[in-house]
Amino acid sequence: MVELVSPGVLVKEKDLTLSVRSGSTSTGAVGIFADDGPAHQVITVQDENQLADIFGKPNGSNFEYWFTAANFLAYSNTLKVVRFITTGMLNATGAGAGVLIPNTISYQDGDGTYGPYSGGQATGLGEYGARWAGAWGNSVDVAWCATAAGYGELAATTIATANVIGATAITVASGTAVSVGDIVYFQQTDGQHYRVTVIAANVVTIVRYPTEAGTGLTQAVDGTGTAVNVDRNWRYYDQFDRAPGTSAYATAEGGVNDEMHIIVLDRGGVITGTADTVLEKWDAVSKGSDAKTPEGNANYYADVLYNSSAYIYWLDHPSGATNWGTPVLGVTYAVPTTDPGNNVFVSGADGSAPTEGERSTGYDLFKDPETVDINLLMAGPASVDSAGAITHGVKISDLVAARKDAVGFISPDRSDVVAVATSYTQQSRVTGYFDGLASNSYTVFDSGYKKMYDKYNDVYRWVPLNGDIAGVCAYTDAVEDPWWSPGGLTRGQIRGSVELAFDPTQVERDALYRARVNPVVSFAGEGTVLWGDKTGLSANTAFSRINVRRLFITMEEACKVAARSILFEFNDEFTQENFKSMVNPYLADIQGRRGITDFLVVCDSTNNTPQVVDNNEFRADIFVKPTRSINYITLTFVATRTGVDFAEVVGRV
Repeated sequence: MVELVSPGVLVKEKDLTLSVRSGSTSTGAVGIFADDGPAHQVITVQDENQLADIFGKPNGSNFEYWFTAANFLAYSNTLKVVRFITTGMLNATGAGAGVLIPNTISYQDGDGTYGPYSGGQATGLGEYGARWAGAWGNSVDVAWCATAAGYGELAATTIATANVIGATAITVASGTAVSVGDIVYFQQTDGQHYRVTVIAANVVTIVRYPTEAGTGLTQAVDGTGTAVNVDRNWRYYDQFDRAPGTSAYATAEGGVNDEMHIIVLDRGGVITGTADTVLEKWDAVSKGSDAKTPEGNANYYADVLYNSSAYIYWLDHPSGATNWGTPVLGVTYAVPTTDPGNNVFVSGADGSAPTEGERSTGYDLFKDPETVDINLLMAGPASVDSAGAITHGVKISDLVAARKDAVGFISPDRSDVVAVATSYTQQSRVTGYFDGLASNSYTVFDSGYKKMYDKYNDVYRWVPLNGDIAGVCAYTDAVEDPWWSPGGLTRGQIRGSVELAFDPTQVERDALYRARVNPVVSFAGEGTVLWGDKTGLSANTAFSRINVRRLFITMEEACKVAARSILFEFNDEFTQENFKSMVNPYLADIQGRRGITDFLVVCDSTNNTPQVVDNNEFRADIFVKPTRSINYITLTFVATRTGVDFAEVVGRV
């Protein structure tokens, strides 16, 4: 600000109100195998319904992944999901062998491996492709009409033969004047319309439109004396208010015939459950690359589909569509070879179950703490075939240890606990599995699988518990704070459990706990419960408990964010005191909420020595005494004679 050079009043402000604020600690993350939705991209999901809408419903191949995510969402409302790219995945297309377009980034700009496709690079695959990879896309039909003549014609041909009531095969003068799917009108007095289903030479087969009781003609049509005109309309003409023509924008720029209609249908009924359901439609979008709506929005049809369709991408212009995709200035847009046209999608594929490499590649999207904010990372199933279980566990453990701001939740392999004859064998396999994972305070191990009801398929499924264990941590955040233990009857209740694959006894729980594994147990009348709060750290320190690890993650992240405000300031007493004035109230608040019992912040000349200052560094040492959760209770009952004074027994009363 320029200083005053003549009399006046200059007002300045200096903000000394900076404080430390904790962010969310309940953001979950998981990689899944799914048959719908964007792949190799982090997508935030808020509830189970949204999970199903985006990534499809669970099936016999992916239910362990899917329900890991859904089970976490039973406790929290923020989950970041990555769909794996797996071998054989393909987006359905209007022609050809399909193509893999993992996500909108790949479509629009390319990601180094896939795409781009937004400039029409995917040639030979039809005009449109499914938005996401998966066999679901094979149910899609995209139809379009690009001209007024394609929308409808009066007297397109004539009937020159006599036809009785109920006739379904009608001979017309020219079978090429109509197309399969057209809605035709024979100028009957009752106004009945018909849909063409088959054309053989000049004989068209018809059904009533809209569908009504009875078949064939509702009135006799006799064209033997005077030819009866046949009016035709595009099959979906009644979904739009008018025929496509020239938009106001193109008219102003001297362009001609830029409008078109597009409609997307669930031809096979896979998506909606009802065949030929209209999924989406766009009225009077433009072939001109610079076209605008009257409201000023982009109206170029490829861009409109990219911005607003949930089901399709544009891939190419129709054959013969000269000038399509060019600015409208003075342009006449040529009629394509076929109008109206349609793409019946083919070649979509879900892909095979993910390999360990494909899962690892998906989880790599969670590696960077600067770009992806997560706190609770779930492993899902330990392996795809039991042989690689340790590989995936190591991946999760290494990932959270490198981030240092998230906790990883890992269950044993399915083969360790499901359909295993004895609980001793289950306990031995579970501890053996986790013995193979390194000591790490950023991991949490649980004892197995739960049986739950799959309402989408009316079956019961065995699902790993790590989604639930992360979930009870999120629930603990909601009802208390991250530094409270998630275990026990109050906060550790596991939802939706019908049965545990491994329900350890006290002796087995002891063995599990010594091996850093948190037992999940069922108590009669009290539910299924997380019965432990250990991290994967083998050393006996404060960080061997979940609540302490999450306490320090919370404090460290909050103080790190606050410390950014003093970057590039002077390392002097003023800045040091300013930092302490931010941190001390924050730690006092945590102390008041029972997270710590005491603390001390040292930030002065004792740790910011001249050498530190000259190195452009700033140091603060924060000492805290974390509170500890109760893991072991001893209750001693002493029976005494009637006349004994209790003070004599215990030495005090």
